[in-house]
Amino acid sequence: MNGTFSVSLSGANAFGDFAREWRTRMGDTFALPSFSRTTVAGFAARSRGFRVRDLMFNRFENAAALRTAGLRVGTDDHVRLWIVHRGTWRFGEPGGIEHTAPAGRLLVQTGKLSHFSAAPRTTARVLVLPAAEIRRGRGMPASGPADTAEVRLLTAHATMVSRMLGGLGPAGVDAARDTLAELARAAVGGGLDDVEPLLSPALAQAARDLADGRLTDPALSPAALARKLNVSTRTLQRAFAREGQSLSAYIRDRRLDEARRALITPHRRMTISDIAARWQFADSGHFARAFRKRYGRTPTDYAATATPETDVA
Repeated sequence: MNGTFSVSLSGANAFGDFAREWRTRMGDTFALPSFSRTTVAGFAARSRGFRVRDLMFNRFENAAALRTAGLRVGTDDHVRLWIVHRGTWRFGEPGGIEHTAPAGRLLVQTGKLSHFSAAPRTTARVLVLPAAEIRRGRGMPASGPADTAEVRLLTAHATMVSRMLGGLGPAGVDAARDTLAELARAAVGGGLDDVEPLLSPALAQAARDLADGRLTDPALSPAALARKLNVSTRTLQRAFAREGQSLSAYIRDRRLDEARRALITPHRRMTISDIAARWQFADSGHFARAFRKRYGRTPTDYAATATPETDVA
């Protein structure tokens, strides 16, 4: 059984609608627990997730506080990775042991829970997979930072799977599932097999995500991204080569995209030289040559003829 879903719900019937969608897409293997009456009555959330074979991934944003209301949550043969981006996530294990994950933390938990809860306006991701996939050794921490290279790769790959799952054939589904498991092991163990071909798409996506947020940074380079992702520059370049594009070309094209948008901004105050400098082109002449090669016109001609409404990249 495989499937994806994306919902944004609030109102009197929000929880019931969410529960029905979850049951349809995730099945009994990943059944929802019982929730407190307060949670059900005030439920307002956004959820985007998928099931691929025996793995489940969900990104959840809740507007109001939520808490389960039962003696047990989950099963003994599952391990869960909780990645908290905003707010606070808490869960309890049988025996009264409580765990709290503030924003920026990864928590790993195996077996049944006694409960879990989240503060209002919490954003978290959870990956649930067979416990046999991840064997936590003695002394391995149950908690760690959520901004490691391994966790970045895991979330990047999960995002890709969410978008593409509906179009994958059986072999593609198997590859997506196995890569999720491999990346989960890397996230928990803190080590990444940087020559594993299955990891290349996730590695390339994580690099793109990082690059997109640093396009105006003069220090942005393949080497800088490789250091951030804790892999060699050669490994990162190899991941992009498998997709038919170099990382340097991706950075250049994205900078040209943003420069093009700046050129057609209504009532723009930046000169072409300003735009070239902001998007890290050596000078306006270098910018003009790269721009013309990509768009077939000089920046001056493009700005004079294109409009935000009619322009198409």
